Amino acid sequence: MQVHADASTFVEGVTKEEAYQQVLAQAEGLFFEQRNWISNTHSNLSNAASLLWHAYKSLPSPSNQVNWAGFYTLDPSSPPTRPQLILGPFQGKVACQTIAFGRGVCGAAAATAQTQLVADVDAFPGHIACDGASRSEIVVPIVVAAGGGSGSGRVVAIIDVDCAVVDGFDEVDRRWLERFAKVIAEGCDWP
Repeated sequence: MQVHADASTFVEGVTKEEAYQQVLAQAEGLFFEQRNWISNTHSNLSNAASLLWHAYKSLPSPSNQVNWAGFYTLDPSSPPTRPQLILGPFQGKVACQTIAFGRGVCGAAAATAQTQLVADVDAFPGHIACDGASRSEIVVPIVVAAGGGSGSGRVVAIIDVDCAVVDGFDEVDRRWLERFAKVIAEGCDWP
């Protein structure tokens, strides 16, 4: 199955729910038979970052004010006693390269395996300001079960999306990004 570049084209006036539905459907197509960890997980995450970026840019404000969308993955070189995330594929300005579990919004999501929906990043203790223009953020952990699928288990990566306005994300974003995290968890062979 070959997916065309038009996968990241969103119809003008699309609703947030419709945009997320398209993101999930296109991601499943892009991930089809692309399971190898070294090459294809990063390819899958690269395409997923592009899908998210273009989906947000097709929506009205505040969603179109997203200024960073991408991934951090578990750094395989970090010791188990001090795990950290390493920058993965993304769209937006350059970003922090490593983030310790428990540090900032991304580290909190990784350490707790819980989505972090932050209406105002300036109010989040220990927020890491990679891009000073970011005002709100949502971070969703990608969790794989011991057998490799999604579910309770270990955090292998996180989805990180920043917005240049306060209250840029809501429960619709949370619900769909958590579904997207499951598609990604199941669509890749994680180490």
